[in-house]
Amino acid sequence: MAWTEHQHSLLQALGLRVWTPPVAEAGSLAPAPAEPPRVAAAATPSAAVPAAAPTVAPTAAPTAAPVALPSAARGALGTLGWPELREAVAACRACSLCEKRTQTVFGVGHEQAPWMVVGEAPGEQEDREGEPFVGAAGQLLDRMLAALQLTRVADGDARPEQRVYIANTLKCRPPGNRNPQPDELAKCEPFLVRQIELVKPRLILAMGRFAVQALLRSDEPIGKLRGRVHRYQGVPLVVTYHPAYLLRNLPEKAKAWDDLCLAAEVFERAS
Repeated sequence: MAWTEHQHSLLQALGLRVWTPPVAEAGSLAPAPAEPPRVAAAATPSAAVPAAAPTVAPTAAPTAAPVALPSAARGALGTLGWPELREAVAACRACSLCEKRTQTVFGVGHEQAPWMVVGEAPGEQEDREGEPFVGAAGQLLDRMLAALQLTRVADGDARPEQRVYIANTLKCRPPGNRNPQPDELAKCEPFLVRQIELVKPRLILAMGRFAVQALLRSDEPIGKLRGRVHRYQGVPLVVTYHPAYLLRNLPEKAKAWDDLCLAAEVFERAS
């Protein structure tokens, strides 16, 4: 997809630089550029961001053992298709979060997208609209995806490799947007596991501490896990900060752009 001069101006105003896929040489299947291009945050009046963040070199080696599927996901949920799974989520009353929810937040995007974004828990706007990543955090995520020419729109004219499916670890909003509790994450996890099985993504982008903990079974901080390629059931997984966190910590945007570019590089080499 070609970017117009006007679109470039908009991205620059948002503090983004467009990531450009590597150009394959004749006879080469998966070349790597000497200096991989990356998306970096530009300085803004409200926060100074480094002009050039350190380049993160991807590695194919996993940093954690493959995560075993929960037994619940291998049971009844493991046979459900998309319509039945959506109905099961809507009817779920496995934990107390069902008592105060407006509606469940299932997921959005193309159901066979090669990219999958996993977030944490719905907030107030997500609970009201029934879609993950809306409001200010969702707008930032959409800009981050657009910088890599990706989209959550399922029925648009995007090429197959530009499609993204987005889901959360929790399908119901915790009261007051508090942190998810371990029992809530455990009871909701089989739904996410089945979504990943159905999507069959070629790359997973885990955004936020609770998404990382759910997928990697790790309590390490994101700062120590990012910059490396992990694996979830054999699928490459890249860790990055949640957009809501980036809105509160603007200087960390440069690191998030590097994470996105690492994911894009890994995706290109796996294609």
